[in-house]
Amino acid sequence: MAKTIPRIGSRRNGRISSRKNTRRIPKGFIHVQASFNNTIVTVTDVRGRVVSWSSAGTCGFRGTRRGTPFAAQTAAGNAIRTVVDQGMQRAEVMIKGPGLGRDAALRAIRRSGILLTFVRDVTPMPHNGCRPPKKRRV
Repeated sequence: MAKTIPRIGSRRNGRISSRKNTRRIPKGFIHVQASFNNTIVTVTDVRGRVVSWSSAGTCGFRGTRRGTPFAAQTAAGNAIRTVVDQGMQRAEVMIKGPGLGRDAALRAIRRSGILLTFVRDVTPMPHNGCRPPKKRRV
């Protein structure tokens, strides 16, 4: 005889809240990853949980146009619009990568009305890099 699984809570009483619950986020981090081929903008809360993200690819840009400053500006605007609606006022910006979209994304973030506490460049720099492979022939 099959054992019945006890159900905790019923779906009948009340509406099911949406999966993405909208928390009020007064402060957060905005991470901009600007490579030569794409720009990714991620907005997180202070604990590091992703609240919103966007990239030039998801905004509809394809091919070489993803690396342009305008694509980065559009991606930053899309990512920030949702968190401004959730009540974000202050943010810290971390910019990573050598791409063309760095300045354009930062300009879009400044225009959004969020107060920036600081802007930091977190591009990884090798202090002398990895050891090169040994020569194949002598």
